[in-house]
Amino acid sequence: MTYRIERDSMGEIQVPKMALWGAQTERSRQNFNIGIEKMPIALIHALALVKKNAAKANEASGKLDTTISQAIQQAADAIINGEVDEQFPLSLWQTGSGTQTNMNVNEVIAHLAAKADVMVHPNDHVNMSQSSNDVFPTAIHVAAVQLMEQKLFPVMKQLIQTLKKLESENEKIVKIGRTHLQDATPVTFSQEISGWRSGFEHSYQMLDLTLFELKQLALGGTAVGTGLNASKEYIERFFKSLNEETNNQFIENPNKFHGLASKDAVVFTSGALKALAANAMKMANDIRWMASGPRSGLGEISIPANEPGSSIMPGKINPTQCEALTMIAIQVMGNDTTIGIGASQGNFELNVYMPVIAYNLIQSIELLADGLRSFEQNCLVGIKANQENMTAYVEQSLMLVTALNPHIGYDNGAKIAKKAFEENTTLKQAALTSGLVTEKEYNRWVKPEQMLGK
Repeated sequence: MTYRIERDSMGEIQVPKMALWGAQTERSRQNFNIGIEKMPIALIHALALVKKNAAKANEASGKLDTTISQAIQQAADAIINGEVDEQFPLSLWQTGSGTQTNMNVNEVIAHLAAKADVMVHPNDHVNMSQSSNDVFPTAIHVAAVQLMEQKLFPVMKQLIQTLKKLESENEKIVKIGRTHLQDATPVTFSQEISGWRSGFEHSYQMLDLTLFELKQLALGGTAVGTGLNASKEYIERFFKSLNEETNNQFIENPNKFHGLASKDAVVFTSGALKALAANAMKMANDIRWMASGPRSGLGEISIPANEPGSSIMPGKINPTQCEALTMIAIQVMGNDTTIGIGASQGNFELNVYMPVIAYNLIQSIELLADGLRSFEQNCLVGIKANQENMTAYVEQSLMLVTALNPHIGYDNGAKIAKKAFEENTTLKQAALTSGLVTEKEYNRWVKPEQMLGK
């Protein structure tokens, strides 16, 4: 590999000749050769978006030359469009403020500008009116908002629509309800599905509520929250420009000391993501229980056979989409723990756990979006009820005795249920031989289709 010499305030350093980064990025690359986790590319793109609109604001407020501003904007667009993703090699495990990744973006922008014959300084020009301490948390919020609005929410809407369709298709099918994994009173399959659907609707509402907090940005706080080197005009122009470009409603955090040191908006969002993960796990587990079999399980539904399930057992089909989604769910739950602990570590004027907070937040959003999309397309749309099995389980259930409670009392009902279980007879046989109920009464009182509520 051939190298060139780059310089920063600490002196000279060799940088790979074809790299677009500079000295500060290279120092971080060498000093933090830790793990395999890299800064999420969604965060890099969000940082470039911040740089682009900061350049516009600095130009509009008379601080930045137009030629330099336009060069910065063009270079930032190349990053935003994913044209130079390979130029961001830094480890997640770096400075807790994200300074080195901020400088990585600054240096790549400067080098891209130099290719267009415009001399741009990564600190003096690209980082003008900014500090890593305000642009990095700003980028976290921007990335999260864009990922949720553009990627996660559309997937959730589609999944909800698919569940509504399944509800409609299965509204007349009666099945046995289960509590504690034991037989309970009947429900319709549609009612069961409605529980899943409602869970996702509530999760959507919760996540939508978090946007109000996420759209409050720390930009303008610069190093410690005082806003040193960032004029009021610059801040106002930045938000106007950013909102025009993103067609969004980002606003200035009214207290920059809070914006720099506290990560409660991310904690709030992560909690809502964890709630979504919990609902996803509940649905996926219900489906794989009901699909268990095909001959020795519940066998209440069939799910799509997407791939062979075993390397040794021919013909075996497994609920692989359910398993993938439940693994995603526990990863998101673990991410939430990491985010909560990291957010508790804001000391004085800065939180220095921001890279790991950003990584886990972005991973949770992207995993849930991808996992729910895959589940909806490869499992949910192909679910079919096995009505024969569902009906058989209802007819065999001892919990239909609950319908007798108003007529013969709980204790007598329990005697009938125990008698049927111990003698291995149907509930009706046990009821009739108990002498507590006549056949006419039993047929009138025990009707599963009338035990479904409103």
